[in-house]
Formats: sequence, C-alpha cells, structure tokens
Amino acid sequence: MKTILFIHRYLAVGVGILMVLWCLSGFVMMYQSYPSLGSEERLNGLAPLELGQCCELDALQREDAAPLGGFRIEMLLDEPVLRLGGGGGRDPALNVLRLRSGTPQPALSEAEVLDVARRFGAGNGIAGTPRSLGVIDIDQWTIQTARRNAPTYKIVFDDPRATEIYVSGTSGEVFQHTNRKVRILGWLGAVPHWLYPTILRQDGALWTQIVIWTSIAGAFLAATGMYVGIMRVRRNRQGELSSPFRGWWYWHHISGLIFGVLALTWVFSGLMTMNPWGALSGDRGNPAYRNTIVGTATWGELKQFLAAGVAGDYRQIQPAPFAGSLYLMATRADGSEVRLNVNGEPAPLTDAEIQGVIAQLPNQREVELLEREDSYYYGHKREAALPVWRVLMNDEGGTRLYIDRTTGSVRAVGSTGRLARWIRSGLHDMDFPVLRIRPIWDVVVGLLLLGVTSLCMIGTWLAIKRVRLDFKLTKVRWRRRLAEAAAARAASEG
Repeated sequence: MKTILFIHRYLAVGVGILMVLWCLSGFVMMYQSYPSLGSEERLNGLAPLELGQCCELDALQREDAAPLGGFRIEMLLDEPVLRLGGGGGRDPALNVLRLRSGTPQPALSEAEVLDVARRFGAGNGIAGTPRSLGVIDIDQWTIQTARRNAPTYKIVFDDPRATEIYVSGTSGEVFQHTNRKVRILGWLGAVPHWLYPTILRQDGALWTQIVIWTSIAGAFLAATGMYVGIMRVRRNRQGELSSPFRGWWYWHHISGLIFGVLALTWVFSGLMTMNPWGALSGDRGNPAYRNTIVGTATWGELKQFLAAGVAGDYRQIQPAPFAGSLYLMATRADGSEVRLNVNGEPAPLTDAEIQGVIAQLPNQREVELLEREDSYYYGHKREAALPVWRVLMNDEGGTRLYIDRTTGSVRAVGSTGRLARWIRSGLHDMDFPVLRIRPIWDVVVGLLLLGVTSLCMIGTWLAIKRVRLDFKLTKVRWRRRLAEAAAARAASEG
C-alpha cells in the first residue's frame, strides 16, 4: 500500500495537472471542437454551376471502361472544374481538371486567390475586404492540411468577427475557416484537450506517442486512486461505512469513490480514440457487401453525363453509384439534393430498387426499414437521415448495413466498429441512448464533468502540498544527518 500511495502521490503532481486541463477543456469541447470548414460554408462559397459549352471530353484522357472514383464538379472562379478523389487527393495539381479544356488547373496567382476569397466571403455573408498574408507553411489551424494544400495562402478579412480563411494555391479550394470566437474557444478546448499545439502536433509520430503514454499514466493514476480509496473505507462504531480522512482529504476520498470510475473510463476511452497499437483495428464491415450494393461506375458514364449538358441551379455534383451504374447527387444552394442519371435527368431512388439489390446479398439475416435510430445508426449532435434500410448479416463479424434511401450510400458496421462505438463514443462522449435527448445530455454530462474536475483539482492540489512537505522533511533529515556527521567528526578529532 505504501508503494502504491507513493506512486499515486508523485504521479498526481504532473499527470494530475494534465487531467485537470483535460477536464476544464472538456467543458468547452462539449460545444466547440477544433475549427473546421463546414459543408454548408463550403457550399455557400461556390458559384452556380455553368456547364454550358462543356466539356472537352476527348482531352480527359481516360479510357471509358476505367473505374471511376470519387469526384466533385463545381465552379472555380468562372470555370467548371472536376475535382478527382473528392478533393482529398495527395497531389491537387493532378486532381483538378478544367472541364472546358480538359486540362489540369494551373496554379492560382495571389490575385486569383483573393478573388476566390471574395466570392467565399460574399456567399457566407462575411463583411469586410479580404487581405492576403501570403503563403504560409503551417499554423495552429492548418497543422494537418496546409502542406498537402501547398502553397497555402492565409487570407484575413477586416470584419468584426476577425474572419480568417486558408486557400490552396494549387487547387483553388478554401479548406479552413476560422474567426476570433472559434480560435479563442479552440485554444481553450481542442488544443489543450488533444495536446494539439503546433510545435508538438506537426510531428505526428511524437504526438501520438505522447498522447498514448500520458493517457496510460492518467488511467494508472485513476486506477491506483480508486484502489487506495476503496481500501481505506472503514466501518465506524455504528457499523456504517465511513472515511478515516478529514478536511480536504475527506472530500478527495469521497469524490474519488463517487467519480473515480468515471475519471478512469474517460481517460481510458480517450486513450482508445488513438487506437493504440491497433487495438481497435479489425472487422469494420465486409467491403464486398458495399460493392454489391454500390458497385463501380466508369469514366464512360461520367463522359455521358457531361455530354448531356446538365441544366439546373446546382452548386455541386458528386457521384452516387448504385448497383454498378453511375448516378449523381446535384446539390442546390439551399443544400437540397436531386439524384440524376447519366443523361442528366432526375432519377429518384426507390425502395423497390434498394430491395432488389439487398436480395442479391448472401447471408442476410434480417431486413428492416428503420424508422428510428438504433445503437449504431444515430445522430448525437446532428440529425440522422431517417428512415434508413438496415440489413443484418449472418457473417462472422455480424455486419450491419445501413443504406440511405436518397443516395444509396452504404454504411457498414462490423464487430470492431461496434466495439469502438461503445468505447469511444459511448464512454468518452457519454453517447448513450438514454442521454441522447438534449438538454438532458448537457445537464448530466456537465454535472459529471464538474464532479471529475473537482476530484482531479483537489487531488492534484493535495498531492503538490504533500510532495512539498516531503521535500521539506527530506531537507530537514539531510541537514540533521549532516550535522550529526559533522559533530561525530569533530568529536573524533578532539
């Protein structure tokens, strides 16, 4: 017990401070995560698609039978472009094609970047004039995105919200958007909670190991504290369970008995979000099922669609292949979507089509049109599209398939995915069905987090006081020993 107490006490000085920081930043993280560019903001920044006099299909240099991956069709300045790989490719210079010429999009000048920024600002109601700060390497809000979008231009607006955006000089995309409020909340929330300062996060391997091992240390601190707390419970003369401690030690003991398990599960689940040593790698859903439902579209189908000359007030077009054929989701300015076939005609997906594809799946155990959320298809801080087709498979991983009735997109959840859902979202975000109703979640999580924060703050403060006392006592003992040694030496010389 003395050894465990010693380890717990000294570990609490360093790791305890970090756990207090995690708790305090957790209050902010309940409502504001790391700044990011939302899909609605991105859509607002796009001009209406102009596919007239389009497109130079022969210059695309793709075989008609070649498989077609993800893409987006949208406007860049006054030119319709095809963004391959969903805009997430590693080489933007090769992933953006100008459709009127079929040639790669050349790098943008600073003046063109500012034009992109002005259009983005106008579409999103940002008051003020954009000003370029030039090309940057990385900063706090582009740690993982700046280099793959290089050259990255940082643009600031002279508006009351101090808006800043980041534009790729290669692809012409706005890929990050912040303002004064989200930057401040980011520094109070995501940056300390994820240990995300630029100097550390830019070295991904080092950052990963630091987060993993500090989380392990935090879990060990919570576990040893729980063990000591339980072992120190005593029965008083009336036979009731009680604490032998007094003052702040009493409150630390009681709060540890009440909130210790929650502190442990929060730190442990935070550790598991890092997937240490591949602990949560494995079956996440058989991809063969998705291939049967979605299939693979071809470049020939995309060329047929582009040749059709699609008309409509659309801002963006993305692929939604189904049953091996290409369909497309065209998004309007208000966010509403229209499903089109390769001739550019509306082609709403029907339940009969979905059921026909489901019938081709082997090993299906149960098929249901899900009207309400279940444990693996739900919206916590967002709305889930309902109803949705759910297919339970009779395979080794017990795969669950969720098929969107509008787009035909498939979400597969295997055994590892289900485990990760409870460990990560369940334990760490307190994302359980009974708490899903707002503001019940806000009240419960806020009170529990307050309790764990109090536990960590009191424990860290007491540990610091006790360690300081230990150092003082050690200093006194050494002085006494030195004095005794000096006296003994003097006596022997006399």
